[in-house]
Amino acid sequence: MPLSTTTVPSPPLVPLALQRSPLPMQNAVHLATQADQKHLTAALVLAFVDDPMMRWMYPDSHQYLTHFPGFVRAFGGRAFEQQTVYAASGHAGAAFWLPPGVEVDEQALIELFQRSVSEALLGDLFAVLEQMDHYHIHQPHWYLSLLAVEPVHQRRGYGSALMHEILARCDRNHLPAYVESSKPDNIPFYQRHGFELLGTIQAGTSPPLFPMLRPPQ
Repeated sequence: MPLSTTTVPSPPLVPLALQRSPLPMQNAVHLATQADQKHLTAALVLAFVDDPMMRWMYPDSHQYLTHFPGFVRAFGGRAFEQQTVYAASGHAGAAFWLPPGVEVDEQALIELFQRSVSEALLGDLFAVLEQMDHYHIHQPHWYLSLLAVEPVHQRRGYGSALMHEILARCDRNHLPAYVESSKPDNIPFYQRHGFELLGTIQAGTSPPLFPMLRPPQ
């Protein structure tokens, strides 16, 4: 069929911020595989670039870009092993969930910190880790170790969609969920999904972390 040669008026330009309308979420999230890992790690690198805790640990840009992927592997890699990583369409973001009985690779995390974080910060960092262990519940639960959406894809509902499946599973199985928010601005987001603030984690020069618990609903 020949192409139409009818002239169609160009649509008016719309500012980018106004183009970020919410997307239908029915097919926006899928269970990730190992093939997605490098793409999702790249999305997290972009999403955490202004994260207070990450940039306190890695204030130099090269240092951050070099070592943050290793942090993702140590802190959330076991979710790939358990097949409990959820990815937004187009690798726009991800949620790394650790199921009951599965923990962060603590040994890999400590080794990473010892070789990559400034010695001047290590004392405060390990004090933060001790406080994290104090707040972290030890009954069976789902742990949201990492949740992020690439900045250009934010405010479209991906964050909620990435949590939906596991939070629904928590409710069906009467299990709590746990997360540490590294940004104060994200606390209301988690509260809207049923998480309750437990306190504040902070040591020395570190920025605060906010442990949050969601009882089954």
